[in-house]
Amino acid sequence: MEEPEILVGVEGRVGRLTLNRPRALHALTTGMCRTMTGALMAWRDDPGVELVLLDHSGERGFCAGGDIRMLAESGAGDGRAAREFFFVEYRLNHLLFGYPKPIVAVMDGVTMGGGVGISLPCRYRVATERTTFAMPETGIGLFPDVGGGWFLPRMPDHIGLWLALTGARIKAADCELVGVATDYLESAAIPGFKARLIADPAAAETLLTEYEADAGRPPLAADQDHIARLFGGDGVEAIFAALQADGGAWAAGQLATLQTKSPHSMKVSFRLLQLGAKSASFAEHMAMEYRIGARQVATHDFREGVRAVIVEKDNAPAWNPPTLEGVTEASVEAVFAPLPSAEEWTPLEGA
Repeated sequence: MEEPEILVGVEGRVGRLTLNRPRALHALTTGMCRTMTGALMAWRDDPGVELVLLDHSGERGFCAGGDIRMLAESGAGDGRAAREFFFVEYRLNHLLFGYPKPIVAVMDGVTMGGGVGISLPCRYRVATERTTFAMPETGIGLFPDVGGGWFLPRMPDHIGLWLALTGARIKAADCELVGVATDYLESAAIPGFKARLIADPAAAETLLTEYEADAGRPPLAADQDHIARLFGGDGVEAIFAALQADGGAWAAGQLATLQTKSPHSMKVSFRLLQLGAKSASFAEHMAMEYRIGARQVATHDFREGVRAVIVEKDNAPAWNPPTLEGVTEASVEAVFAPLPSAEEWTPLEGA
């Protein structure tokens, strides 16, 4: 018998969702998203459930993202499975965002892509010394989805845009600095914290304070002024120009990183964050992200990014177009255009 991809249960007065694909770093599948959604809807009005705990089994990761290989294979065909995944996943993201009961996400390990989408909407987001956060999508021809276009532009000093364009990885102290994490606990303390949380879910805030440790000084603080100054341009070309003109080692390093990313994805991501900062609601924003996702999975750059980074791992993608100058405004606008009304994303009824 194969292990279920997600463990669902009620322990005391705590609804518990445990990601259970350790060999895949708990990457999300459509079925996992459906299972979590079903449980959350069942617990929503259940007086026997006071709090939800979202964690993972084993030692590795929290959630490394979504099932990228499936998305690429689907995108190369009719795209139906990819669109279904995004539709279901984004409904889960939206359900978590407005959930009426407190949710504690324990991000004890890699937290990327889809893992960001299921943790950032939660009220309590616990990082440990093993936490690594990133939105690396521009490196595979995608964009920072699962609500990334909502959360990233709300970070200080253009840090969210820097994370979106470069795919930079940050650790726990930086996660606290930019609001990704609300609390920091040592990984060794997590089992005890969970046990006491399950015993007394009403004491969540008290327990987080009791178990809180010092994540140290955030390394990102040393570069915050650089990011604020150099990533504040009115377009990706302006950011490249600012980095080129700076002449410093930090700017040169960022420029070298950006030059490995998909030019089209960078321009789409920049526009997404611009619009996401102004979105009237999370649901409205997720509808926009769905339009982009439904189209991006069918592009050359996504197939090529997956080939170069995930399948063949030569890390030498041949982007098309290969330069920012080759990406037209019309090609970016087309990605954001409304879908036929019957194909648009909608929130889960009752969520």
